Amino acid sequence: MAEQLTGLADDRALLGRTSTAERVSDILRSRIAEGYFPPGTRLSEDGIGGALGVSRNTLREAFRLLTHERLLVHELNRGVFVRVLAVEDVEDIYRTRTLVECAVVRGLGDPPYALDALSAAVTEGQRAAAGDDWKAVGTANIHFHRELVALAGSERTDELMRSVFAELRLAFHVVDDPHALHEPYLARNREILESLQGGDRRAAERLLETYLTDSLERVVEVYRRRVDSSAP
Repeated sequence: MAEQLTGLADDRALLGRTSTAERVSDILRSRIAEGYFPPGTRLSEDGIGGALGVSRNTLREAFRLLTHERLLVHELNRGVFVRVLAVEDVEDIYRTRTLVECAVVRGLGDPPYALDALSAAVTEGQRAAAGDDWKAVGTANIHFHRELVALAGSERTDELMRSVFAELRLAFHVVDDPHALHEPYLARNREILESLQGGDRRAAERLLETYLTDSLERVVEVYRRRVDSSAP
């Protein structure tokens, strides 16, 4: 925890002069998504508040916001912990992803589409794979789907899926073989991108729906095995 708090102190500059619970929650959400605070980690009010230079009340409000987003859980007489997802949570996350992401692609309208950010996410994933950094490949994959959702041009949809993708990262951090988990989707991301570049949103939607179905099966299989093996 000492090493984590030292790194977290570097984020204090992000708070600026108008420190708010929302900004603190943004920082903690990003750190949780990055695996900086893995699932099951107890979050120290004193340690985190000191590292960020914020009051206990501000930090508690940030914790409350992230609990509402299902990233944290408060355990009576024990404190606040990074949530460990159940298999049912993972399945629900994918149901939400399929509903939203496929609807975004279906509703794109006529081409051409603004795909620069989506293309950059594909390149980011390929670069990370070439460097054998499979955790970074997972991050690039989340960036791909986040940019796909952003094609809708809806702040509300972006906000909804930001929380969904952050929850998904909780599942990824439990899996012990990110290479096997993420590698198959590098090519599939490119296939979806190429379909959209060609103006074929119907083909892109079919690819995406199959992609998410296959990903759900793979993640649930690996996640269930991992969670079961670590259960007392």
